[in-house]
Amino acid sequence: MLIGIFSDVHANIDALKPVVEAYKDHQPAIDKYVCLGDVVGYGAEPNACCELVRELAEVTILGNHDAAVCGRMNYAYYYDAARNALDWHANKLQETHHEWLRTLPYREDWENLCFCHGSPINKEDFEYVFNLQQASQLIEHWDELNEITFIGHSHLTKSFALHPEDGAVEIFGPTLKFEEGRKYIVTVGSVGQPRDNDNRACYGVYDTEERTFTFNRVDYDIREAARKIFESELSSDFAKRLFFGI
Repeated sequence: MLIGIFSDVHANIDALKPVVEAYKDHQPAIDKYVCLGDVVGYGAEPNACCELVRELAEVTILGNHDAAVCGRMNYAYYYDAARNALDWHANKLQETHHEWLRTLPYREDWENLCFCHGSPINKEDFEYVFNLQQASQLIEHWDELNEITFIGHSHLTKSFALHPEDGAVEIFGPTLKFEEGRKYIVTVGSVGQPRDNDNRACYGVYDTEERTFTFNRVDYDIREAARKIFESELSSDFAKRLFFGI
């Protein structure tokens, strides 16, 4: 079975649509789709992105921006531009999408797989896992970890193999191969606001039989996505960073 796994759309419909088309053109066909959260936040089209993700994904995980927009977390401590964006999205979002965001889980487990937005431990805190120190700390929670945990949140493509004796080591794509006896944290990248110095939309495919995960990239119309942000009340910085993938 092939599972299409993506994250951090951030209201960027111009990035999401090419990702969906790339998934639909994938051979062999994708069997199921999972979104790891942050459908909203930063970008200019939260309603369009919610609608498309709801049509596509069998499971969508709650991201911190999703939680903030629908009233499930306090974001008063966020910096001004992010806080203003969340206020703007909360006002723009249709009530049916608010209701949907309120139902999303913090974590979903399928057999040997775990899907989460940030760290699978203390998941309501949306903690980051993008360096060796953070990954190593998860070994203390070995029994709480599933064999492979897919996360988003950092907008990076950082992934780690964990072992109770050997510690944590970083592993690199574009294709990851999973071995028995280790546990893995795989950060799947961002569709709508990549921050790994590659401005193309990022999405992944997990093959349950081959036990592999592959990162994929697709170009999209960044100028159009940026134009919509510039013409909105959102911070122009959210548009400018799209060009650089930061």
